[in-house]
Amino acid sequence: MSEKVQMKKLFEKCHAYTRADDVKSIGIYPYFRAIQESEGPVVRMEGRPIVMAGSNNYLGLTAHPRVKEAAIKALEKYGSSCSGSRYLTGTIDLHEELEQKLAEYVGKESALLFSTGYQTGQGVITPLVGRGDYLISDKDNHASIVAGNLIARGGMNTDIRRFRHGDMDHLEKILQKIPEDAGKLIVTDGVFSTFGNIVELDKLSALAKQYNAQLLVDDAHAFGVIGKEGRGTASEFGLVDDVDLTICTFSKTLASLGGFVAGDERVINYLKHHSPALIFSASPTPSSVAAALAALDLLKENPGLVDRLATNAQRVRTGLLDAGFNVTPGRTAIVPVIIGDDNKAFQLWKGLFDAGIFVNVFISPATPPGKAMMRNSFMATHEDEHLDFVVETYKKVGKKLGII
Repeated sequence: MSEKVQMKKLFEKCHAYTRADDVKSIGIYPYFRAIQESEGPVVRMEGRPIVMAGSNNYLGLTAHPRVKEAAIKALEKYGSSCSGSRYLTGTIDLHEELEQKLAEYVGKESALLFSTGYQTGQGVITPLVGRGDYLISDKDNHASIVAGNLIARGGMNTDIRRFRHGDMDHLEKILQKIPEDAGKLIVTDGVFSTFGNIVELDKLSALAKQYNAQLLVDDAHAFGVIGKEGRGTASEFGLVDDVDLTICTFSKTLASLGGFVAGDERVINYLKHHSPALIFSASPTPSSVAAALAALDLLKENPGLVDRLATNAQRVRTGLLDAGFNVTPGRTAIVPVIIGDDNKAFQLWKGLFDAGIFVNVFISPATPPGKAMMRNSFMATHEDEHLDFVVETYKKVGKKLGII
């Protein structure tokens, strides 16, 4: 077979994929929409102001003057890049300062930064679990954890077990079948990214103890959202000492790009010297680290932001429920509205966008088939007028489309 024919075969799936083109052709494509200005509660898109009801900028700090100033000063002092991995020439004092402050804030001995949040899950899971070990993961865990699972299975010959989402009975049945003396790591989101529900950490932690398993919690959507002054899932349940490792991203609450893991010093030290994602990646840039540092300081100084975020999300959640929408219960920043049909969800998105609101549309495989949804997420910096505008616009468009 010629090289040309082989390439054609490889790309057949690319040419056959037309779903996005079909949606674009009728004007209801909701993805890859460019923001032209700001990352606050009101942004500019297509030359007009849009209320942002789909960002993970939970505390609204990406546009805070102190965060921007810190990033600018770091750029001026250190340049645009560290030009190397943390392992070699890529460590600056800002990395170490942020690691120390993050460890203290989440109640752990030590922390380690990674260049992206997505990379963090892989960077922690892959070096920790190997041949003869077991990785037990909630089926609804974030894609970064799933990727880490696959790498561990393929490269480290780890035995991967997945339990039904939030099903502690199923988890226990899996644990009962694993040899008692085997290494076991249970991995879960703290707040699940699609529906915004919180893991039953008390029950999961009890099982981890009973079956001698270590516990890793991904707090990407929990840090700055739940727990005492936004310290995350372990704090929310009073189980800081029972969670072995916490991982998190900077791209939500911490208004930047990157991620971290926090845990016992000996474990973090091991990851420093064994994590390919750390050793073979350029380190987080000075500006991104400085921005995260400033955001963390602002969170410490303004714990009321966490309460304001919860109040804002609940205001919309209640309003949409009262209007007759199918809203998933919760108490985090994520407010999902179940629509069902993909095209109907796209039409609702278009109606909201035309009226001046941006939300996210999730369809299969991000959701179960037939469970297309609008994934709304709110910020502490939304004003009541923004939130009420969202609710009233949902009502108007929802009635027009026959959704309510």
